[in-house]
Amino acid sequence: MELSGKRVLVMGLGVHGGGLGVARWLLGQGAQVTITDLADPEALAAPMAALDEAAAALGATVAYTLGGHRAEDFTAAQMIVANPAVRPDSPWLVRAAAAGVPVETEMTLFFRVCRGPILGVTGTKGKTTTALMLAAMLRERHLDTVAAGNLRVSALEALEMIGEQTPVVLELSSFQLERLGGAGLSPRYSLVTNLSPDHLNWHGSMEAYAASKRQIYRHQGPDDVVALNGADDGSAEYCTLWEDGHPVGGRPIWVGAGPHWSRAHSRYPQPVVRAVDTRVELRRDSVLWSDARGIFGQPTPLQGEPLFARGDLRLPGAHNLYNAMLAAALARAYGIDAEAIRAAVRGFAGVEHRLELVRELDEVRYVNDTTATNPAAALAALAAIETPIVLIAGGADKQLDFRVLGAAIVRRAKALVLLEGSATPPLLEAISGCDVRLEDTALGTISGPYSDFAQAIAAARELAGPGETVLLSPGCASFGMFRNEFHRGEEFRRIVGELNQR
Repeated sequence: MELSGKRVLVMGLGVHGGGLGVARWLLGQGAQVTITDLADPEALAAPMAALDEAAAALGATVAYTLGGHRAEDFTAAQMIVANPAVRPDSPWLVRAAAAGVPVETEMTLFFRVCRGPILGVTGTKGKTTTALMLAAMLRERHLDTVAAGNLRVSALEALEMIGEQTPVVLELSSFQLERLGGAGLSPRYSLVTNLSPDHLNWHGSMEAYAASKRQIYRHQGPDDVVALNGADDGSAEYCTLWEDGHPVGGRPIWVGAGPHWSRAHSRYPQPVVRAVDTRVELRRDSVLWSDARGIFGQPTPLQGEPLFARGDLRLPGAHNLYNAMLAAALARAYGIDAEAIRAAVRGFAGVEHRLELVRELDEVRYVNDTTATNPAAALAALAAIETPIVLIAGGADKQLDFRVLGAAIVRRAKALVLLEGSATPPLLEAISGCDVRLEDTALGTISGPYSDFAQAIAAARELAGPGETVLLSPGCASFGMFRNEFHRGEEFRRIVGELNQR
């Protein structure tokens, strides 16, 4: 891709510098870069300073249109690179398309120029843990493995480290995949951790959200690979491998095959033959890999190769077991041997902000699960912790259904501390309206909502007793009180770290 001297408009630098990596890379390629953003210069001061410094080092300059967009910037550009947070139906992008200006994103650019094999990871929850676990497995045999994408690491800026044999693990969001699908791009190796409602305020429906996730394998060739969660309701319902009378996606690996696996396959015309039916299952506490010739809907018994034992996994919760199994499935398909997979599983201690033990104080454990930004993720956290729980939840609404989470809170949490936000009233309504028998009820106290995070944590501390857990697993987005979910988790760690022993 020749970019030297090309007029490139970056739409959305972002107050957190989301477009900074792609803008710096474009400058390095010799492009004439213009930034357009609805935010004003004061809000963008930090990423602008970093970008101007990079430009000065290259003897270049950056033009800015801030506080709004101008039609002439979009029609005069020779290429537009849109931030993933920009909707595809943005009138500005529609105007550019009408003028014949191509629209790219950081990910579409990366897929076009990356020389190494790409392994993509998506799903509603567990993406980051699974992506980093997969990268750890690959690094056991390929030390130069790169992990990037939706991991706050610029994929384009990592290009100089990537050769033709360098594996690249990308965590991919529904927003990124929507653009990749529009460009007809999918990674050769892909996996979907699970599917449940999320970002419906953006996508409009579960069907549209799931369709964006399917783009991770929608454009694969028959020799490519996709690992799917056979034990997940959402995957069984929405991860179709058959569209308009034709198979789509690469060779499937079903992980945790069971009733859902059979249900997913029952929709396909019979017989649908694939060259190899590959499965990964847990049998007697051992995770087994099996390649078996067969027909969909007629699974053969597993007599496979052990990849790792359940006891090798250091992370709590059944959801993390499936994360590890999916990562192992894709790593094995890539050619990583079982010994390397097992070593990586044993050495993987987890990811910050995901069921992260922050501190134990006065015999109370404080756990940071701030990345639980939807009900399904908070459900997984409630199931993973065995002690009595004081739950901190609530926040910004994404038009999600809280009924199942509400019932789980009533059954599982001894106390609930609510954060102020647009999602908190519907969460409270779900709790009060749930149908739980009195003898199954654990919830005794609801406190809040709090607009001050330190006060919410102080309230949770008062409600927690020895041997119990204060769990930050909001089940909601963070906007309003915090910049993003990571800011929320960092504040939780800071405040908890400053608590004095009684």
